[in-house]
Amino acid sequence: MKLFKSADLIRKSKYISRDLSWLRFNYRVLDQAKDASKSLFDRLRFLSITSSNLDEFFMIRVGSLYNYIDYGKERVDYSGLRELPFRRKLLDFAHRFINDQSLTYHYELKPLFERNGFNILRMEELTELELKKAEGYFKHTVFPLLTPMVYDSYHGFPLMMNQMLIFGVVTRTGVDTEAEKGQERLTFVQIPQNLSRFFELTRKDKVIFIPIEEIVRANLPKLFRNIEIVSANLFRITRNGDFTLEESEDIDVDFIKEIQVGLKTRKKGRVVRLEVEQDASVVLMNVLKDRWKIDNGNVFVINSLLDMRGLTQILRHPNFRGKGSKMPSPVTPPSLPDGAEDHLFEYLKHHDVLLHHPYNSIEPVVRLLEQAAEDPHVLGIKQTIYRLADDSRVTAALLKAAENGKHVSVLFEVKARFDEERNIREGSRLEKAGCFVIYGVGKYKTHTKMLMIIRKEGEKVTRYVHIGSGNYNEQTSRLYTDVSLLTTNDVYGHDVSEFFNVITGHSQPDGYEYLITAPKDMRQQLIHLIREEAKNAKKGLPSGIIMKMNSLEDKEVIDEFYKASKAGVPVRLIVRGICCLRPGRPGLSDNIEVRSIVGEYLEHARLFYFHQAGQPEVYAGSADVMVRSFDRRIEALFRIVNPQLTREAINILYFNLKDNQNTYVMREDGAYVRRQPGPEETAFNVHKEFYQKNYAVVAENVLYQEYLATLAASQPVLEEISAVVLAAEEEAEEQPSDFCTPVDTGEDETEVPISIVQEG
Repeated sequence: MKLFKSADLIRKSKYISRDLSWLRFNYRVLDQAKDASKSLFDRLRFLSITSSNLDEFFMIRVGSLYNYIDYGKERVDYSGLRELPFRRKLLDFAHRFINDQSLTYHYELKPLFERNGFNILRMEELTELELKKAEGYFKHTVFPLLTPMVYDSYHGFPLMMNQMLIFGVVTRTGVDTEAEKGQERLTFVQIPQNLSRFFELTRKDKVIFIPIEEIVRANLPKLFRNIEIVSANLFRITRNGDFTLEESEDIDVDFIKEIQVGLKTRKKGRVVRLEVEQDASVVLMNVLKDRWKIDNGNVFVINSLLDMRGLTQILRHPNFRGKGSKMPSPVTPPSLPDGAEDHLFEYLKHHDVLLHHPYNSIEPVVRLLEQAAEDPHVLGIKQTIYRLADDSRVTAALLKAAENGKHVSVLFEVKARFDEERNIREGSRLEKAGCFVIYGVGKYKTHTKMLMIIRKEGEKVTRYVHIGSGNYNEQTSRLYTDVSLLTTNDVYGHDVSEFFNVITGHSQPDGYEYLITAPKDMRQQLIHLIREEAKNAKKGLPSGIIMKMNSLEDKEVIDEFYKASKAGVPVRLIVRGICCLRPGRPGLSDNIEVRSIVGEYLEHARLFYFHQAGQPEVYAGSADVMVRSFDRRIEALFRIVNPQLTREAINILYFNLKDNQNTYVMREDGAYVRRQPGPEETAFNVHKEFYQKNYAVVAENVLYQEYLATLAASQPVLEEISAVVLAAEEEAEEQPSDFCTPVDTGEDETEVPISIVQEG
């Protein structure tokens, strides 16, 4: 009955839980690992990604939830649940996911290893010669790095490192007679992270990968000589990593020092997840659960491979490079003809360019920056940087520009999660070279992506502007889909100049012509555009909204979508990850459809289309529709005003909506179903079609008409699929888990009085 009450609260809420929605997204990534049409190596890559995603989810999202629980702060999730009932719901869902992840590895992927030229084996499965090689590796490389740390009345509890493989070893000493058991002691052996996840051997034409923990396990007696080992169990912990500074109200803080302190706290943050082998020692589990104040909800019993992130080592092996899907060569953008890259300054004086990565290379942007560093006419460069590649050409160009006497201003966002140390290091290099470096802007995180090159051309100074949705990272630009603009349009130049003055100084311009910025007015500007569509619909004028983004979470904008839907505006949302809006609810969101594209590339572009009674406005940029984007980040959306580039941007949306190979359609209950080609449709893979060099550029009204035609046709099919999937889900929930069974936490799901939440 109590479970029903929680489920009923969730069903009644007009919003979807952000965290539960995120877990649904990771299921879509796991679906790629299950896809038998992909190569085994691509499937392993996606399985590894699900593990990396889950690690970050526990560190940040579950960590954030525990900030409320541990410090007695009230939190009501979008689902309507308070802290502890929501904790149970979230952890139960996570248990189910990890079980499905393990099943995928064990039953769907592992049987394919042998026929693909490799295997993952235990020590007892090795030949005598292979065993000697593994023993030699332990003796010469592993053994010197291991440090057993005993925990007893004389030794304090050792610091356990985040996301490291650790053995908890129970030993017995002091046995005087056969009848006397002796004293049991607990010792921890952490496996250093700088050791490879697998030890590699070659067996004829096969590569053998031996998990590092199996080698350590087999050799534990060498660390405990003349002592009985009662049990040795592998485990791994995840600590709270949510020490977000972007909400800080202290704008005078020294951000560099605070970040460095924050990086250290990650090593000591509270434990939010414990992954452990099956049948672990009761002694070990009691100590760990008591020490870290966790219960069975936080404990994930794994009977497959712990830390599947390490599967990427297989993909990097020389024998298997190129075995996964091969990326086609980038195509020339419609707005940048062949040969123009060699004369970018001259070409951009007369033409705007829209780049769509990875189908179009980031090379024009990097080359423009490299040319600017050497060009004697360039006076200065201003740039925001969020994430950089290893051995970044962007950094090299900025260093060269400074050496050549140009004014270089760089805003490094040192709060870019998990890239903080690299950004501090790169910023320090630029400072030493004479660049003007700003490390963040007060309490806000600078997430916008902008570059401006100031060049003297005769008596005139021209501003070359690049602005987009993606980072200045040559590596991820080959994997993430992004959109960006290169232009010398004076209006963009003026707006970007003003924006740089805002984020580096104290300027407060009245407004921008082509930019919508946060934290100033982005939410209200988008709400205004949504309301304009609703007004047009009420007047009987054509209306429509199509928005592509990573995440949709802001309640105020969601409520405006609901109002627009009631007014008759057809709304189509392409949301890769988190979506807190409920589509297709009668009387609330009948006219809203949500889809997610998950496939070969990570969808990272943000494109917002408003029909405007046949005179569409299209925006692109760095911001998602999230509270943090509107209130706690420096973001920018730019309006695409060039008619040709507007059609190109609309065509990107058109192809996204046409995709029937990577698309998942969201149901009203928050679950997703994979879209299949209809009876009259041919297969259309958006991640392949953009590589067609001369792909068609459609007019604005084609997209709108196509949308109206397919919306009604897709609904009966969606409802039929939903019924089948819902029945399958209900059946799955009744089945026992083979690999990771959730254990009752003993919490009351609905009756959670406020009095049990203590003051911090």
